[in-house]
Amino acid sequence: MTFPCMLVRGSGDVASAVSARLFQNGYAVVIHDLEQPTVTRRSMSFADAIFDGHASLEGVEAQLIQDPALLPGLLAAHEILPITTLAFEILINELRPAVLVDARMNKHAQPENQRHLAALTVGLGPNFVAGETVHLAIETGRGESLGQVIEQGPTLELEGEPAPIAGHSRDRYVYAPSAGIFRTSHRIGDMVEQGQELARLGESILCAPISGVLRGLTHDGVQVELKTKLIEVDPRSVDAQISGIAERPARIAQGVLQAFRERGYR
Repeated sequence: MTFPCMLVRGSGDVASAVSARLFQNGYAVVIHDLEQPTVTRRSMSFADAIFDGHASLEGVEAQLIQDPALLPGLLAAHEILPITTLAFEILINELRPAVLVDARMNKHAQPENQRHLAALTVGLGPNFVAGETVHLAIETGRGESLGQVIEQGPTLELEGEPAPIAGHSRDRYVYAPSAGIFRTSHRIGDMVEQGQELARLGESILCAPISGVLRGLTHDGVQVELKTKLIEVDPRSVDAQISGIAERPARIAQGVLQAFRERGYR
C-alpha cells in the first residue's frame, strides 16, 4: 500500500481540491462525509459520488465505498479515490490514518480537539488553533495569507461577506428559511432569471435571487437545517466557473501539499 494513509473530512469544493491534489501527487487518500452532504458547488467537488456512486474532478475519479475491507486494496492500486459515509469512528479504527485533514469548512462551529486522531492533523478554515485543536492549520481567508501554513495559533476570523462577483456578493445566495427536505428539479449550469422558482423547502418557494447561471445547488432530497446555504447564482453568463477546481481551493490545496512535504510526507 502507498503510505501514509490520509483521511480528508468533507466533500465540498475545498475538501475535494485538497483530495484531488493529494491523489495526483501519489498520496493514499480517503474522503469521509455525511450520508447527505449539503454541498452546493457539486460540479466543483466529489460530493455527487455519495449520491450517484461516482464523480470526477479534473481527471480524478472518486467512487463510493462502504465496505472498509475494500479500502486497503483500493489505496494500494491508486486508481480511484475512495469516498465513504461509514461511521467516522469505524473509519478511524479501520484505517488508522497517519494524517487527518479536517476540510469540512464548518465556518460557524467550534472544532473539537482532533490531535489524538492521527500523527498529523490539519485544520482548514476559521476557528482552528494550531497546537490546540489540530497540529497545523491552513489559512482559508482571502488575501495574501491564503494557503499559509500556521504552526502555532489561530486562523483568521470569518470574513463578513463573500467575495463579490460582478458586483454581487451575499445576494448571490439563497439560504434555508427553515429546516426541511430540499426539493429541486434544476441542475447546476442552468440559466435562471431573477425571481424564477428554483426549489421548495417545505411550504417555502425558493427563487433565484439574481439572474445568471446556477453555480451551486444542494442535491434534491437532502435534509437541511435552518440557514444552510442551498443555492448560488453566478451573474456571469459566459465566464461563469461551474466545474473544476477554482483558484481559492487550489491555493488552499497547495498549502496542504506544502505542509506535508516540509514534514517529510512525500
